[in-house]
Amino acid sequence: MAKKLSTLVASAAVLVTALTGALVSVPAMASTPTHTVPPAAVPASLDHARIAAHFDLASGRTPENIALAPGGDAYVTFAAGRQVAKVSRDGTTRILATLPKPTDGGVHTPVLGFPLTVGITRAHDGTLYFLYATGTSDLTGVWRLRPGGRPERIAALPADGLPNGLALDAHGRTLYVTDSVLGTIWRVPTAGGTATAWSTAPELASTGFLGANGLKFHHGAVWAGNLDQGTVVRIPVLPGGHAGRARIRATGLPGIDDFAFTGHGDRLLATLNGSSRVALVRPDGSHSIVLTQADGLQNPTSVALRGHTVYVTSAAYVTAQDPNLLLARLND
Repeated sequence: MAKKLSTLVASAAVLVTALTGALVSVPAMASTPTHTVPPAAVPASLDHARIAAHFDLASGRTPENIALAPGGDAYVTFAAGRQVAKVSRDGTTRILATLPKPTDGGVHTPVLGFPLTVGITRAHDGTLYFLYATGTSDLTGVWRLRPGGRPERIAALPADGLPNGLALDAHGRTLYVTDSVLGTIWRVPTAGGTATAWSTAPELASTGFLGANGLKFHHGAVWAGNLDQGTVVRIPVLPGGHAGRARIRATGLPGIDDFAFTGHGDRLLATLNGSSRVALVRPDGSHSIVLTQADGLQNPTSVALRGHTVYVTSAAYVTAQDPNLLLARLND
């Protein structure tokens, strides 16, 4: 246990340095001005924040991504634990799968140096799709877990990349994957097979740490957050499934990890990892901060909504205390 904890601490140290650097500055985007609405000018959009579940850092239970089920359960990936888990409405956590550790221990995982489970999404039939990054060709890629089944890799992804965000298209037939190191969005059929580079737009690129990160399919387009550049990028899906022109829709969001649409057009909530904040981003690109560390955030990694209930996972990569799942209410 002591050795495992020291490994987690070392991994957290890597993230501390990198995330701190990522928050120093965000490149200015001349085509899309940054407009942050002063907190006093905008009523609070989230309230009744509470911690619904606490996770054990020493066991590697650092929640990286979340997918919701209709009945009220949530599915999360525990990055450092290489696990997929189910978190029930009462906060009970059950491990569904632990992925095999690479033979080299994952030391060649790009940027981070440890193997990690990352993006997750759920299909209507209950099948879970998730990503595993190990720096090895035999394990890195898209994985699937059917209800009651065992995890299986359905598509390989480049070992020198870092698959991170995952989204399912509206028809449930195609998965989109961000690669935070290679600056690429991949396409993979849900049936499995060969991954295809769908977009390598410059707006997805890293500037030194992690580029394209969180990912969503929304209104006929693929949207991605770029952690290094602090931006949200929209890429339309053209007839035939090809990628259209990437356009930046919001800037000034340093350390953006994941985001989720609120159901009102293109308005979204975004997690800002290094600063332990959640921002409400409006369709015009302006934003305001609606949750902070004072609410219980510990380096938030992902966000999801069910009705007016907002779910935010915190991995505590930098704070190194109390990884958790926070719930709040969205006020329209």
